Amino acid sequence: MSSENGQPDGDAESAPPEQLALIRESVRKAKAPRAKPRTWRGAALAEELPVARVLVDKGVLHLDRYFDYAVPEDLDADAQPGVRVRVRFGAGRHRVREGRREGGGLIDGFLVERLAESDYSGPLAALAQVVSPERVLDEELLGLARAVADRYAGSLADVLQLAVPPRNARAEQRPSPAPLPPPPAPGPGSWDRYEQGPGFLASLASGGSPRAVWNALPGPEWSGELARAVAATLASGRGALAVLPDGRSVARLDAALTGLLGEGRHAVLTADAGPEKRYAQWLAVRRGSVRAVIGTRAAMFAPVRDLGLVAVWDDGDDSHSEQHAPQPHSREVLLLRAAQDGCGFLLGSRDCTVEAAQLVETGWARPLVAGRERVRAAAPLVRTVGDGDLARDEAARAARLPSLAWQAAREGLRHGPVLVQVPRRGYVPRMACARCREPARCRHCSGPLQAQGTDDLRCAWCGRGETGWHCPECGGFRLRAQVVGARRTAEELGRAFPAVPVRTSGREHVLDTVPGTPALVVSTPGAEPEAEGGYAAALLLDGWAMLSRPDLRAGEDALRRWIAAAALVRPQQAGGTVVVVAEPTLRPVQALVRWDPVGHAVRELAERGELGFPPVSRMAAVSGPGEAVAGFLSAVALPAQAEILGPVPLPVTPAGRPRRPGAPPPGEQWDRALIRVPPGNGAALTAALKSAQAARMARGGNTPVWVRVDPPDIG
Repeated sequence: MSSENGQPDGDAESAPPEQLALIRESVRKAKAPRAKPRTWRGAALAEELPVARVLVDKGVLHLDRYFDYAVPEDLDADAQPGVRVRVRFGAGRHRVREGRREGGGLIDGFLVERLAESDYSGPLAALAQVVSPERVLDEELLGLARAVADRYAGSLADVLQLAVPPRNARAEQRPSPAPLPPPPAPGPGSWDRYEQGPGFLASLASGGSPRAVWNALPGPEWSGELARAVAATLASGRGALAVLPDGRSVARLDAALTGLLGEGRHAVLTADAGPEKRYAQWLAVRRGSVRAVIGTRAAMFAPVRDLGLVAVWDDGDDSHSEQHAPQPHSREVLLLRAAQDGCGFLLGSRDCTVEAAQLVETGWARPLVAGRERVRAAAPLVRTVGDGDLARDEAARAARLPSLAWQAAREGLRHGPVLVQVPRRGYVPRMACARCREPARCRHCSGPLQAQGTDDLRCAWCGRGETGWHCPECGGFRLRAQVVGARRTAEELGRAFPAVPVRTSGREHVLDTVPGTPALVVSTPGAEPEAEGGYAAALLLDGWAMLSRPDLRAGEDALRRWIAAAALVRPQQAGGTVVVVAEPTLRPVQALVRWDPVGHAVRELAERGELGFPPVSRMAAVSGPGEAVAGFLSAVALPAQAEILGPVPLPVTPAGRPRRPGAPPPGEQWDRALIRVPPGNGAALTAALKSAQAARMARGGNTPVWVRVDPPDIG
């Protein structure tokens, strides 16, 4: 046998004694190889409670139940309820040896409970491994996850993937800090601006569980007020949880809590944090070291001990809706937690969603609002520009910005920064006829035409250029932008005000704050930065674009985005002015002028009740290829009161666009049916949908059918 690497031939006996000694010493010092999970063939079982009930991490509906496994004696001490385990899954009855089931692939799971005997009559496979002795799943979190899975017709394993973060060994080995004693109860602070504000804080501090819908006043004080509600709950010796829509809001509340209580009183849980940091913070909460948690929707399942308050800020934001199955909403999860734990509940926002109005209308929560005089003193002056004004305005026809907006911007720049809200990012996303506003479409594929630059007109679907376009409706040859993007608006304003700096804030680059010096800040909705001392003025452009979206929530969402931007403007007494380019007679525009989002939500709720729309009714969407949707609807045993709307074709997703969960693949034609039931039948609807989907999966159906309960957009 020839040796490798130029070593002489021969066996180990011919090696020098010094070399043999080094080899033996290195072998003795080497770590023993880590044992792989095994089947424990012939191993003795635990003397007490030898059966482990395990939830396997499969995430499919027809396997949404517990499975029993035998507990080997060697794993008895670590195999406690709540730990992560690995088991072999998928072996049939024919793979039995010495009374034990063997084979199957290794899969992760959670040990739910230990039993003296199993109700399964066949042989049991043994636990393969206890991944960690850390008990990460308790009865309270398991009950919440089960309630969420039932409400959204999903699997328990999918919910636990959202509730329990992935394990990090280094974070798990570090001890969590010792818990701090409860802080003193805070004063009311700016809560005295609200009629029932001081009483709400006093109830939390005394151990009460008040439930309120809070309509926050304009200005930056909301983070300090929410921090005081959390601090009052901690003062009673209980825990608190606050869920916010984005990282910027979390950072503001984090700074407010640190300034009010100091370091070490709260944990921050966001998806942006690294796996080690996030898991370390989560463990500190799970072990009781920290009693307050703030974060994005990743924190809605945080295992806070002795929960006294759950709070959600700006529940109308799309970020509160989880994109992974079963796609729960933060507000609904916190409502379930408040009912399950009997704790306080606070839903806060500058606007008011229809769901929030329903909580007040049904008496489940109390309104927490300021008097009208306080609202008028805090809100800016709102002025409108409608279609009639635009038609008479030469400047508006030439440059898209009406004279009133130019004047407000020019006057505001004398005293500070001016905010310009544009509904879309980019340059000129879509084009239309300048005379009749008919959307401009490609002659080859009927796709929408867009302007990549100043003269480059191309189809957004097939990419072909267009040179000789004319309107098929009126014969016009001039084009206008349906919605001019943020970059194009910044260019126009930069030419109009050459001595003023122009900043943009949008999807690619979101600003957190801007100085209080004169500047134009062009932003897309939701990306508006706060200005030091507030903005002197704000221009809300292309309001018709947001109001004309084919969606049930178009008006509600437009009002929410307008109020979020207008709330950053100085009060009317300090010269703050807001100009909204939208038809003044429309209900959302009138609600903005009066600064009455609650009244708008109450009227919307009444109309939806008459029409049987959510949230008065419960609704689910079933989407997929036409034949698959029809087969699913024929097989599901719906409640007697259920009503099926559709199916109708969904818009085809263009190639190159990112696919959203539940949307058809690019180029495929899917149908969607809506199923609604009257109040009180929501549980029966979700149970029927879940049962039908589980039966379909068990039969091995390969054609995708998506089921979503409470879809955010129903057209």
